Amino acid sequence: MPLMLTSKSFAAHAEIPALHTCEGSDVSPALAWGGLPAGTASLALIVDDPDAPDPKAPRMTWVHWVLYNLPPTATGLAEGVQSKDLPKGTGEGQNDWKRTGYGGPCPPIGRHRYFFKLYALKAVLPDLGKPTKAALEKAMEGKILAKVELVGTYQKKGS
Repeated sequence: MPLMLTSKSFAAHAEIPALHTCEGSDVSPALAWGGLPAGTASLALIVDDPDAPDPKAPRMTWVHWVLYNLPPTATGLAEGVQSKDLPKGTGEGQNDWKRTGYGGPCPPIGRHRYFFKLYALKAVLPDLGKPTKAALEKAMEGKILAKVELVGTYQKKGS
């Protein structure tokens, strides 16, 4: 079975509910995964938006969530998971709001795509502190066994 990533909060390529955005409670959606390849030592999760600030003229990828060293025994994350409730050993990176934790969709204009990217790694990464997405990607180089993406969309009401 290939690596898979799903959410009971939203279907692939469907709208992310407002609960998980700046227009709601801004809590992370529930995520579930399976099909880890043999030799998986840890997992990493990056959530980003390549459509910032305007999907018609994107200029940057906005990072919403960075997690690493999730243990391979974990099968997902609960809705609204807090730092204290992450699986033991999980490291948190810095999002583009310059803080750790989940920051939900809050697009200034248009409908944006949000990529939830799960990586199965053949190593446990060293303590990276609070890495940016770029620092985590560099640390993962040569260690990725498999990658899967779950994409959701969101557009602010009235934009």
